[in-house]
Amino acid sequence: MDMKRANTTFLKSLLFGLLAVAFLSGSANAWWNDEWTIRKKVTLDTTDKGVALPDATGTVPVLIRLHDGNFKFDNAKEDGSDLRFVAADDKTLLTFHIEKWDALMGEAFVWMKLPDVKPGAQTTFWLYYGNSGPKAVKVDDVKGTYDAETALVYHFSEHGTPVIDSSASGANAQGTGVAADSSMIGTGLRLDGKTALTVPTAPSLFWGDGAAMTWSAWIKSAAPQPNAVIYIRREDRKAFIIGADNGIPYVEVTAANGATQRSPAGAVVPPNSWHHLAVVASGSKITLYLDGESYSTLPASLPGMNSAAMIGGDVEAGSSDAAAGEAGFKGEIDELEISKTARSAGFIKLAATTQGGSDKTADALAFGEEEQTSSVFSGGYFGVIIKNLSVDGWVVIGILAVMACISWYVMVTKVSYLNAIGVGNALFLKEWQHMAADLTVLDDPDSDAARNIGAGAGKADQRSIRRSPIYHIYHIGVDEIHKRMAADKCEEKRKGLSGRSIQAIRASLDGGLVRETQRINNKIVLLTICISGGPFLGLLGTVVGVMITFAAVAAAGEVNVNAIAPGIAAALLATVAGLAVAIPSLFGYNYILTRVKETTSDMHVFIDEFVTRMAEFYRE
Repeated sequence: MDMKRANTTFLKSLLFGLLAVAFLSGSANAWWNDEWTIRKKVTLDTTDKGVALPDATGTVPVLIRLHDGNFKFDNAKEDGSDLRFVAADDKTLLTFHIEKWDALMGEAFVWMKLPDVKPGAQTTFWLYYGNSGPKAVKVDDVKGTYDAETALVYHFSEHGTPVIDSSASGANAQGTGVAADSSMIGTGLRLDGKTALTVPTAPSLFWGDGAAMTWSAWIKSAAPQPNAVIYIRREDRKAFIIGADNGIPYVEVTAANGATQRSPAGAVVPPNSWHHLAVVASGSKITLYLDGESYSTLPASLPGMNSAAMIGGDVEAGSSDAAAGEAGFKGEIDELEISKTARSAGFIKLAATTQGGSDKTADALAFGEEEQTSSVFSGGYFGVIIKNLSVDGWVVIGILAVMACISWYVMVTKVSYLNAIGVGNALFLKEWQHMAADLTVLDDPDSDAARNIGAGAGKADQRSIRRSPIYHIYHIGVDEIHKRMAADKCEEKRKGLSGRSIQAIRASLDGGLVRETQRINNKIVLLTICISGGPFLGLLGTVVGVMITFAAVAAAGEVNVNAIAPGIAAALLATVAGLAVAIPSLFGYNYILTRVKETTSDMHVFIDEFVTRMAEFYRE
């Protein structure tokens, strides 16, 4: 009963331990999807240590600059299709799109929609990659990256084709423009001051009188110019102009009555350097921002317009006519965005800081250390094998896993049992040496000395002695002697035992030996089944897996290493599993067999000694 209770306790402990490990590993290392093997934590810091925002921004598109210093392009797909962004809860996918991905040069620009950014806080999210499987397909959502208030977004990443509007408005530009590689964010637009790019009319670009609006872009002037027009929109006598006058940015508004107002002059912006320029119209005030900070304010409202606009000057493409006193802007422009709402000062500052690529950008947007997946079944070569394992392979490996559990249970419990009876045998034999000198105590069937050998030992030692198989055999011999001596109980002289009686007693002892040996060898046969059956079962799984792999290749009609190798590697996993079952079982079986032989030999020796002593003391 003690052995059964110990086995039950061991099984419960083993199962509880496995469940605890599985639970703790899953909860402590939450992972969005185990098929993605690498992740990095990204933190947007809007505290004083990062980019201190004056107010809330709401949902913002954040530029993620990836380079060799913060991203391992070799571990991602060549086109970045395995890229995923997940919120801090490690469950919610975030919308994003890739503007540029150059794995060879180690450079990428990704726009991600980050909801509910608050000032004075840290917003974290996860960047996942490292999945070469078929499920890692492109999930870019260009138009979904921007909110409903965004009216126009030009990345200027096209070469020789019309500029595409990345917002939901679809206000694609008329004309191609001249692409400027290695611009502020990927590819930009080069402006020569003579030709301009036309922004067509669109419902999303309609302005009513006094409407709210936000315009922003990155600009780099080639040289100081008087009244250089960066963006202009005219309708009848009304006009809205954003430009730079000898390096001084300005916003100019002409009302329907022809009255023109220009923003006050500020500090001169040096040429050949990138700067973020933004204009926010809200009611009767228009604010000009430079590099995220307020530059000047114009007390005017936005005139109502529904006309086309021009980028780079007041000149139609292919025309030589320009407005008097105004010239086209010479330099580069990148990342033009127009919204139908007045963005907050925090929104403008966040855009200027996170898109700038400076030291301030690194403070505001920090990348954590690269983390590998917590599951050994997902990463590296083993992950590829697991992903390509067929159903029959899983069945075989499942059966082998059960066999492995059985073999380990048998080995652990059997070794524990052998250790226990080994201690009991040693303690009993120590007591037996004292009794073997005079077996006359066995004459009296009611003698406690004969039945309670080891009674003087401690309770723990007594329990060990009672588990001893030699102790069990000893009691068989004592009972047999008592049966034969009972007839002479009242006689004055003790009679001895005949030769036949001694042979009968030895036969009883041998019978006890067989039963004890059977008890010791119980369940060891399960180890032999695991040793011989494990490799063959694993080989069966491998053969079936290889057959399925070649059948699939034949059906597909393609023969290449990438198609065959994963399937064969997965099929071989069944053989590995079979060997993993058989090898420990073989070692354990040989060790247990040696211990069993030692215990059996001890019992044989004791029976010989007991019979010899009995023959000496009970001669006729």
